[in-house]
Amino acid sequence: MPQPLIRPARPDDEAALARLDRESWSPLHEVRSEPPAPDEPFFHPTCGPDAHLVAEHDGRVVGYVRLGHPTGMPTNAHVLQIRGLAVAEEARGKGTGRVLVRAAVEEARRRGARRITLRVLGPNTVARTLYASEGFVVEGVLPGEFHVGGRYVDDVLMGRSLL
Repeated sequence: MPQPLIRPARPDDEAALARLDRESWSPLHEVRSEPPAPDEPFFHPTCGPDAHLVAEHDGRVVGYVRLGHPTGMPTNAHVLQIRGLAVAEEARGKGTGRVLVRAAVEEARRRGARRITLRVLGPNTVARTLYASEGFVVEGVLPGEFHVGGRYVDDVLMGRSLL
């Protein structure tokens, strides 16, 4: 599979993104106890299309990354956070996640951020390895922060400078 096209999300991507969220749900990387319901909207007033970059291959949505501010405080406005990343099964292991992470970093720079952060569950070693290879470092660990899939798992805080 060649590298996907990365583009801003559009309102008409909602159904494809919601389907991707349901199909890619796993307790390995989700703090929700179950996948989103089929009728659950993907976009919300505080997290609309402008918060997402989409990976597209042959006209099909195969991934997304969601960016947002970690807090609503003006003193923290210089930081953006990766608040979600999903890749379709057929696009995994082919560089789609890496391209989305790089696009998120570039988008954060374009928006004037000085730092980019994320949170990832401790057992999600595939994602943690990807983030580390893209310059993110562990900045903190909240031990046993979530009870997911019948076990307590760490919440790993990672970040990197954009300067």
